Amino acid sequence: MGPPSSAKPPYASEATRLLCAGTYLDQDYRNRVIEQLHLHEQRIVAPSLGFDAARVLAHALRARRIEVAWAWAVLGLWVVALPLTDYWIVVFLLPSALLALGVWIRGPQKRPPVYRRVFAWYVRWWARLLLALLLLSTVAMVTGDGEDYDSPSYEMRSGLRDGLPDVVSWMIPEGSGSGDALHGWLTLLLLVLIAVCVGAQRSQFARALGDELCEARFANAATDPAESAEGARFQRVMRRIRTEQHAPLIMYHALRPFCGAGEPVDTWTLAVELRPDRSKKQQPLNNRGILEKIRPLLEQLRLPAEFAGTTVRDRLRWLEIDECVFLPAEGLAERADAPYRAEAFEEHRERSVEEGAEKRRHFLRIRVGGWEEELVVTVFVRVHTQGRMLMLEIAPHVLAPVLEPFRDAERTAHQFRHNNPFGKAVWAVARVPGSPARSLVTIGRWVGYGWQVLTGGHSGALPDGPALSVRELGSEGPGSLFQRMDVERYLKSVQDRIAGGVSQALAESGYQTGEFVQKIVNISSGGVNIDRVEDSTFAVGSHASATSGKADDAPAKKGSDDHGSE
Repeated sequence: MGPPSSAKPPYASEATRLLCAGTYLDQDYRNRVIEQLHLHEQRIVAPSLGFDAARVLAHALRARRIEVAWAWAVLGLWVVALPLTDYWIVVFLLPSALLALGVWIRGPQKRPPVYRRVFAWYVRWWARLLLALLLLSTVAMVTGDGEDYDSPSYEMRSGLRDGLPDVVSWMIPEGSGSGDALHGWLTLLLLVLIAVCVGAQRSQFARALGDELCEARFANAATDPAESAEGARFQRVMRRIRTEQHAPLIMYHALRPFCGAGEPVDTWTLAVELRPDRSKKQQPLNNRGILEKIRPLLEQLRLPAEFAGTTVRDRLRWLEIDECVFLPAEGLAERADAPYRAEAFEEHRERSVEEGAEKRRHFLRIRVGGWEEELVVTVFVRVHTQGRMLMLEIAPHVLAPVLEPFRDAERTAHQFRHNNPFGKAVWAVARVPGSPARSLVTIGRWVGYGWQVLTGGHSGALPDGPALSVRELGSEGPGSLFQRMDVERYLKSVQDRIAGGVSQALAESGYQTGEFVQKIVNISSGGVNIDRVEDSTFAVGSHASATSGKADDAPAKKGSDDHGSE
């Protein structure tokens, strides 16, 4: 029994749409996406739970192409403006450099140290003051005041020339004459053109967010302009990502086996001695049999309440259950050699399900994509019977919601597009002073990236496991109270069914269970509180030891749960 068909495919999910929007809003995020998925071609992509990493990469590359094109236009205008304005416009580079310095001093933190904020504020305001003086001097040149040697315009230029370093001061004209008005007009005109370029780039990004990435159009991937980009490397990487990202075979890095699944939540291991029940006939018990008892109980979580009708929208109705096999990426000669073929995976699955496992591991994977795939809860379950012991491993992971600026991308684009012309002009003009520094950084990163592609040898490097997940990079936790409540509900429901399935498998195979994990009421800090255990032996945690005891020797200690038992 599979999940209902109304669930959106990963390429059309809300998480994919918001991550694509984030590549237009956040340059750092965009560069990290391109670095991980496009530059390091030898790295196998992390599992993409509820989203399409290939589509995110396509939009990241498209956003960078747009940004680089406008950066070249802005930088070209600054270069052309130097001789046309008799190098007067070069003095505007000083406040631009100070503004860039202020940003660097403040740093990327949301709340940097006080000394950084104060120093950055001081530098930025000096830059703004200098910019205002330069604009007043330019206006004076336009009005003809610059022709007078006693004019404020001439004195200001002379003061600037004397106060700047020699490597810059020679570019500032010292004389005045009839050409100053022309140079002033050209300076203002070129500054206006730069503002137009800055505003045009913002408008193009806003159109992409408001039109191409709107909910109505995003579901149709065939019309997505980002997907139509050409290039052998781009097409090759896209094919590899789409082969790997949703495959049940997971090629992992030894230090990051669950990369892409999110943050681990109360991972725990339970070891139980298998003690025969003398009143029952013993049946063969293996790992596959236990998993087959767990699966139908989990599938029942998809069913709504008996009298609830068919309108129930609980995300458990779209609960996904599959089996996955983890294999280390070390040892592969090429990325394409990973055994993703169906017959190869089946062979690994059948052989690994009964293994004690070290590098190759088999898991039953249960996934719930809540909040339109913005909140993903994944539980990895592994059972193993060895030496009359049953080991049960449960590794829950949670992918936190997408970053808030990404979620507000459509609102941000709408606000900019529907602002009045004066508001758009003010926004663009305010960013003109910093435009040369931003353009240089953008082009420098683009050139550096191209150099790494040419000289890094990543396409021919030995395959490696994923280093980062672009989904995790675009997430922030822990989410709202409603989302945290949903995480608790999903985890408790799944863990209860897992415990019920194991207990049922033990009982039907003729082993004592007592009330083993009948009421698991709390799992936290690596410990498990069990409501009652009778006639069984159990051990919890890596340093625990199994001891036996009778129910009448000592009363079973009941666990407590701050949230209440079920």
